[in-house]
Amino acid sequence: MYNRAIVHMDLDSFFVSVECLKNSALLGKPLLIGGTSQRGVVASCSYEARRFGVHSAMPMKLALRLCPDAIVLRGDMDSYSKYSSLVTDVIAEDAPLYEKASIDEFYLDISGMDRYFGCYQWSTELRQKIISETGLPISFGLSINKLVSKVGTGEAKPNGALKIDNGTEKAFLSPLSVKKIPGVGPKLYKKLSFMGVRKIETLSQIPVSLLQNEFGKSGKRLWEKANGIDKTPVTPYIEQKSMSKERTFTEDTLNVQYIRSLVTKLCDDLAFELRNKKRLTSCVTIKIRYADFNTYTKQRRISYTANDTILTKQALELFDKVYQRRQLIRLIGIKFSGLVSGSYQIDLFDDTAKQISLLKEKDWIRNRFGVDKIMRGSSVG
Repeated sequence: MYNRAIVHMDLDSFFVSVECLKNSALLGKPLLIGGTSQRGVVASCSYEARRFGVHSAMPMKLALRLCPDAIVLRGDMDSYSKYSSLVTDVIAEDAPLYEKASIDEFYLDISGMDRYFGCYQWSTELRQKIISETGLPISFGLSINKLVSKVGTGEAKPNGALKIDNGTEKAFLSPLSVKKIPGVGPKLYKKLSFMGVRKIETLSQIPVSLLQNEFGKSGKRLWEKANGIDKTPVTPYIEQKSMSKERTFTEDTLNVQYIRSLVTKLCDDLAFELRNKKRLTSCVTIKIRYADFNTYTKQRRISYTANDTILTKQALELFDKVYQRRQLIRLIGIKFSGLVSGSYQIDLFDDTAKQISLLKEKDWIRNRFGVDKIMRGSSVG
């Protein structure tokens, strides 16, 4: 049985790279992409801006204080989606099995390829092909699993490649900060720091039982990550075009307040699903079926988002436009379409840091305790 060979590929400062392709005058300049209002958030920034301490998810106001000469662009998700599709096409043509994890991130399973040609050589050639055909810089890490490969890509950036040989995973991870472990955010890092755990090597030596007592079920997974253990498979990529939810009432109703609360609930649930699947939508559709079975729909194109506040507002406006007959309603439905891959917190250009933080907290509660454990007051009917 041969060892697994997993490649993680990540486009470098993807939004910035696309903007520089479109306008070469931006090359080498400190560039910020994100919300252009005073309360906006940085979605992406160039390496020139990072030297001033700027990073993604930082309030734009703070970023401009750190880097006052930066150029600010709102961002263009249509362009980013287009270039992401170009990269996906190049990978799909050559890779035996790949997973598109987000708009700019891919996992490839090339296990067994060493029988014919070297995995590292093949990956290097694919990387060069992507750069040549799209003009975008991309880095990769190669190891026996997804976790170590992803960390390897981070160490290879910008625009580089790194191979972690089989059996050297722990030695590679040990000297790195626990911040480098995927899933370790600021809050978890702060908690680990209070425990005196700042290096992955220290974390790897803590007994699993102690970590479970401190962090619950995720404690074991944290220990596995620190020890370079990850059996997660590369999931074949299938592009999902839309997602929808609808509700048929047990009794036909004219209670508009109740129906509007249900629309809010359906939007909340779908937006949560979007963010969990790392998707963004660009089209909202509402569907009404009356008691006589006549069905009406209305849709609206919007900027790419996974924000439940924005999506609920759009859906309720569409409901007010389509509900003209004032008849008993039998069914109500919501559909999000025009989906693209993209992590919510780095792809929205109109959100404030406060809104992003609130959504993250809501999603954390839902993932840990259940979808219905937290909801908007307006969705309770």
